[in-house]
Amino acid sequence: MTDLIDPSGPKARTDPTACTTPTTGVTALSEPALPEPALSEPAPPRPLPHVTDADADAWHRVVAASMTHDLPGALPPGPEQIRARLTKPALDSHRLTWLAAGPDGVPVGVAGLRLFGSAGRDHLAELELHVDPAHRRLGTGSRLLAAAVAACRAEGRRSLITEAAADGPGQAFAEQRGFRGALTLDHLLLRLDEVAPADLAKAADAEHPGYRLTGWTGAVPDGLAAAFAAAKNAMNDMPMGDLDYGSVAWDADRVRAMAKVVADRGDTLLTIAAVHDDGTMAGYTEILIPQGAPPRAQQYDTAVVPGHRGHGLGLWVKAAMVRRLRAEHPGVAEIETDNADDNVHMLAVNHALGFRPYRRTREFQLDVPTS
Repeated sequence: MTDLIDPSGPKARTDPTACTTPTTGVTALSEPALPEPALSEPAPPRPLPHVTDADADAWHRVVAASMTHDLPGALPPGPEQIRARLTKPALDSHRLTWLAAGPDGVPVGVAGLRLFGSAGRDHLAELELHVDPAHRRLGTGSRLLAAAVAACRAEGRRSLITEAAADGPGQAFAEQRGFRGALTLDHLLLRLDEVAPADLAKAADAEHPGYRLTGWTGAVPDGLAAAFAAAKNAMNDMPMGDLDYGSVAWDADRVRAMAKVVADRGDTLLTIAAVHDDGTMAGYTEILIPQGAPPRAQQYDTAVVPGHRGHGLGLWVKAAMVRRLRAEHPGVAEIETDNADDNVHMLAVNHALGFRPYRRTREFQLDVPTS
């Protein structure tokens, strides 16, 4: 989940179909990098070619324990969100998963590897790894990482990316195993009840000659599909710090497929867009409400395409989205987003709307020899 408005700042990963853990909606490394005591050789992590309900429940318990310990303020995903993430397809990718058990056979660690399949990203894999805090410093994280790296080699992936809380145990774990820091993300929260009605009205009702607002839920209307795809493609040339996340070619079929994946997962995707009089889509913002209607919605893309920047469209579409959430989804109490820490333009927009920083994560990348 991320906002992106200006090419001068890097962007984070922005795929609503990824089903990443909503720290951000992001992946996480959570195993302290401390010396490991000598123990009898434990069983290797168990691959999950077919995820059962019991597997999903075990995964949820580990992730919830890990996030609660390592990411204060982040809302762990519910059991149904975890089950959907493990069993529903993502867009142009497939997922490998592992469970690691303790001596008594109880699962204490999990790892998920997303293998991208689209041209421009087929060299990449993305890792999520969690270890129950009560069972750390026993080598579980190292064994899970070894399984994931071996799978990367077998699949011909030369680059592995992951995310961890800044300056936490996951960062130390990653750095000691050869990952390099590539991008720092500031995570921000907006409490909707703290947005002054007058300020919201001023931003949402501001005049923007030559532009109009439109919105939809789920799949983009057919008449806007091509324009929406073009707006998404305008994001591909934007810097991402030192993170190699590849690029994606969007067309009308792909934006429809993305919406279907989100709907099949049980989530709700809302979009507000600014359309120019010439029919081009000048900017848009997306919000995802996870299944079960939790009180925190997740920000996905916010983008203004290069030829339309400098007109205040980013703040306009985001303010209109806040108004829409209040009217259509009163159970949503707050929105979480993340921005690259040097994306000063989008950070300024978010601060103007009332977002406040509450934590920081870092993206890491590992070069994986494939021969």
